[in-house]
Amino acid sequence: MNQPIKQKSSPIRILIADDHYVVRIGLTAMVNLEPDMQVVAEATDGNQATAMFKKWNPDVTMLDVRMPVKNGIEAAAEIRRQNNQARILMLTALDGDEDIHRAMEAGAAGYVLKDSTEDQLLPAIRAVASGKRWIPEEVAKRLESRRLFEDLTPRELLILNEVVKGLANKQIADVLSISENTVKWHLKNILAKLCVADRAEAVVVAIQRGIIHLSAKT
Repeated sequence: MNQPIKQKSSPIRILIADDHYVVRIGLTAMVNLEPDMQVVAEATDGNQATAMFKKWNPDVTMLDVRMPVKNGIEAAAEIRRQNNQARILMLTALDGDEDIHRAMEAGAAGYVLKDSTEDQLLPAIRAVASGKRWIPEEVAKRLESRRLFEDLTPRELLILNEVVKGLANKQIADVLSISENTVKWHLKNILAKLCVADRAEAVVVAIQRGIIHLSAKT
């Protein structure tokens, strides 16, 4: 009696978005060596990523957090608006807890560090493709630490951005069309929420946590 022929399952179709050429081709080469995976599209920025997702509808979309034009978190949110079943894996250096939180809020199912080994990255892709979440221990610790802090309000974030630029209270007041006393009151709340003693420390902590970015790409 003849045994039924097993049908070969289709490979996991993957979109990789990273503006670093060497990183992107390295990931593509590594993934394409796996018999159960295939890179079907590549993108160099967030806008290309959303366009490529719409064209190819991949099983897994890998997004670098820091990309030009539209960052990975913004691209993830846009892709999830296109398809709320999209499976997204963020690829990045070890960012601050706020970056990680924003990525998860945008709909990412996993978060992989760029220094991950092949033995760490490939299981992450397979896990996300199967509908599971993938949160490495280092990332989980960052998310846990975020619970120790209170969220800044939109107004506080605006003021903090101006502090990062080096503006004095009077200058911030002029830029935002509010009183200098209002700026001082918000700054007091910002320092308390960030658990810091002064403006300089607030800037350092805000950058380390990913609350504020000095540039679109680090």
